[in-house]
Formats: sequence, C-alpha cells, structure tokens
Amino acid sequence: MADLAALTAANLRRWQAMRVHNVAFVDHVADRLVAARERYEAVSAATGVDWDVIAVIHERESSQSWRASLAQGDPWNACSIHVPKGRGPFQSWEDAAIDALENCPPHAAHWHDWSPGGRLTILEMYNGLGYAARGLPSPYIWASTDQYVKGKYIADGHFDPDAIDHQLGCAALLARIAAMTKGAIS
Repeated sequence: MADLAALTAANLRRWQAMRVHNVAFVDHVADRLVAARERYEAVSAATGVDWDVIAVIHERESSQSWRASLAQGDPWNACSIHVPKGRGPFQSWEDAAIDALENCPPHAAHWHDWSPGGRLTILEMYNGLGYAARGLPSPYIWASTDQYVKGKYIADGHFDPDAIDHQLGCAALLARIAAMTKGAIS
C-alpha cells in the first residue's frame, strides 16, 4: 500500500508547480463540465464528494457520457462487466454515481481530505496507485500538464514507459474549473 500522506504531499507540490498545456481545449471541456454543475451538485449533496471532483471523474471514466456509470464507464442501466463488476442496473446516472462513490473502492464518499493534495490523492486512488508505486506522476491526474510526460498502464498490470495518455488529466480540469467558477483551490 502506498504512503498516502507522502502521496498527498507530492500531489500538493505538483499542483503548486503545475502548468496546464493547451488551455483553450481544456477550457472547452471544463466549460462543458461546469454547464452540468447542477447534476454533479445533486450527487455531491448525497455523498459529500465535491462536485468538481465528480465532474472530472465523469470526464475521465466516460467522456461525460450520461449513459455511462461513474464507476467504470459501463452503461448504468445494466449490470457492469468491468471493475467494479456486478454493479447495477440503476434507475439513473445519479443513482449509479452515488453507488460508485459510496460503495466502490476507493469509497470517495468516506474521504475527508478535500485540500488540493487530498483531492488529487483520492482521484489517484480512484484510478489506482500503480504510478505512485513506481514513483511516477499518474497520467489520470497530470496528463495535459507539465507534470506528466509519458508512461501509462495500457492494460491491467501492463505498464508501457513510452505510452502517452491523451485524455485530459484531472488536475488540469480542476484548475480550469476553479478559474471559471472563481472556486479557488488553494
């Protein structure tokens, strides 16, 4: 198991030093997430997970598809086949999202550190701690920033040091959402 205090401190240092690449494109996606704030806030009210954290998970897991579960991107109206397997079916995207945050690892609804380093750590736990175990910044968090260059798990347990994650990272999205909503993340 990773040292979560050390990971939180490392994530805070990276957050404070980071520069976002391709800001116009990141802003385009962040704007789409902000437009759905009410839906994310409804799930936030039920779980205690910050709405913007829910939004960036939704983007990373399913490109903000309202037909896909927050848990792993499988359709929420059927039983999931990817990890976590066997979830659902659910009545709505919101019901599936609440289940994912409350009942599936890393149980984000039970997390209490919503500082910048803490929120990035729970997001990293959401994707897995394989990068932390290697001493590397997670592309799930740091893609589209100067904190990530290359290296990616291309399949469960299979790390390719030359693969590049082309999705937007959670940190870049959180930073741009905060700038748009004046919701500073200190």
